Amino acid sequence: MIGHLIFRLSIWFLLTSDFSLTNTIIGIVIALALPRGYTAPEKLKEWLKVSWQIIVAIPVAFIEAFEIILRPHQHEEIIMEKVKHQRSPLLVFIDIFLITFTPKTIVVKHHEEGWYAVHKITPKSKSL
Repeated sequence: MIGHLIFRLSIWFLLTSDFSLTNTIIGIVIALALPRGYTAPEKLKEWLKVSWQIIVAIPVAFIEAFEIILRPHQHEEIIMEKVKHQRSPLLVFIDIFLITFTPKTIVVKHHEEGWYAVHKITPKSKSL
């Protein structure tokens, strides 16, 4: 609890740039009044996987950007990707961020049944 209070108060001071007594009291009241979000704790193994995917996504994004510049992609499609089983909202957000981070894909919709609708561009049509 104290850690969250200090974190929120630090953000308050960064936003207001005022360390007066009145502003400090207002900041403490706001920090205490804001609800604290409770989420299910994720396993360390899941976070390590996600961390590795983030590290890998950065060079992939640069490679895809250069591919689009050098060879424009004309074909696009919407594909459905399965959400990994029993993901917390934070991990679902990170999954969507990782898909959208690369230039060739963007998540159009997250279906509550466990699917992402992903818009993807490709160099040429595979159905020819």
